[in-house]
Amino acid sequence: MLVTNNKELYEKARIIRSHGMTSLSYERGKGHSTGYDVIELGYNYRMDDIRASIGIVQLDKLEKDLAKRAEIRKYYISKLRDIDEIIIPFRNYSFFSSNYIFTIILQNSNAEKRDKIRELMASKGIQTSVHYPAVHRFSIYAEHTTMLPKTEYVSDNLVTLPMFSKLSFENINYIKAILEKALRM
Repeated sequence: MLVTNNKELYEKARIIRSHGMTSLSYERGKGHSTGYDVIELGYNYRMDDIRASIGIVQLDKLEKDLAKRAEIRKYYISKLRDIDEIIIPFRNYSFFSSNYIFTIILQNSNAEKRDKIRELMASKGIQTSVHYPAVHRFSIYAEHTTMLPKTEYVSDNLVTLPMFSKLSFENINYIKAILEKALRM
């Protein structure tokens, strides 16, 4: 889904969503248009009916889901704030956030230690991940790379903890206990 108030961006998206054609096949099928031109390189970005139906139902749940995620974030912060070995990015951020992930940064650590912590957590049933690898390390940027020590430190020490609207406070208590155990390794 794309939402914009930019008329130029809207017109460009409208054209490229369906192979760069000036009219859609359903418009031609209903007799609203008899032909078309291809004026831009485009792809098939049209959503099928099943995904659209699911999306409409999901939109009805969005406000409740976002409110629950905000509660979960607040609880995470209250439980993890006193762990000296971690930093909670944007801990005091009070503006709206979708809270689609919850990350921590390990202090005085490295990627190898981070990976061992993640392995222990995985062995206890806690799925973690790493958002976001340092972009300048990707192969596509190899010829343009530079030293970015702060970015590299964050990238090497970032752990994404579970975050979803059905995550219980009991789950967070368990995550905290296992995280503390892993930090003591």
